Amino acid sequence: METLSENKSFGGTQGVYRHRSSACQCDMTFGLFMPQEAQDGPVPVLWYLSGLTCTHENAMVKAGAQAWAAEQGIALVFPDTSPRGEDVADDEAYDLGQGAGFYVNATQSPWAPHFQMWDYMVDELPALLADKFALDMDRQSITGHSMGGHGALTMAMNLPGRFRSVSAFAPISNPTASDWGRKQLTAYLGDDEAAWAKHDSSLLMRDKGFDGPILIDTGTNDQFLDLLKPEALAAAVAERRQQAILRLQPGYDHSYFFISTFMEDHVTFHAEALWS
Repeated sequence: METLSENKSFGGTQGVYRHRSSACQCDMTFGLFMPQEAQDGPVPVLWYLSGLTCTHENAMVKAGAQAWAAEQGIALVFPDTSPRGEDVADDEAYDLGQGAGFYVNATQSPWAPHFQMWDYMVDELPALLADKFALDMDRQSITGHSMGGHGALTMAMNLPGRFRSVSAFAPISNPTASDWGRKQLTAYLGDDEAAWAKHDSSLLMRDKGFDGPILIDTGTNDQFLDLLKPEALAAAVAERRQQAILRLQPGYDHSYFFISTFMEDHVTFHAEALWS
């Protein structure tokens, strides 16, 4: 693992690191904020999964999460959204290929050799973090934005016991029924829609639910609202009678102005679960 940068931040350290990924068969970069409390022993972990076109850097720089994480004494992980490199398959469209991994393990050509983001996120990166940093991996929570909100919700529901809480900002909530989903799931996983179900939070909510608190914020002025389909997830939550806080925030859009506005709420929400 290579240290690309480390900066003092709110009493802790914001680092950026690069390593060779065996899952994705390329170099991967991630950001990690470690609060001051990590000097005295392992601290809880909050994962932040970013959305389409993003790298590890977007939320790390724009979300304003470090201040709230430092206040709560928890670490923040900012993974990248896809494999990258000259030999990694890509597409001219912004919503497929590099920057658009959708947190799945691709089975189709030309994506399969590198786009193994599920394995990277679920197995490889957590193992690396546990080995290299003072993190309490028994205390993990997860959040994300848009495509990353989709990833956070699907990981939380597919991995019972892994995360103590889950939240999302404007998640892609029903990708099997949305143009932000059907295109990518077909490209990465093929035409068999049965293989898509584990990557749709609305379907997972009906099938599995989540044994813990859920918080979801979506802006009423989100320019992608029809693609996100928050109503599908809300219906599934109601049908299952799942514990969840679902909020439509008046006037907010899909941007990091929206995310940074409600970041304190989300970090505090997770801290309550992580320290309980």
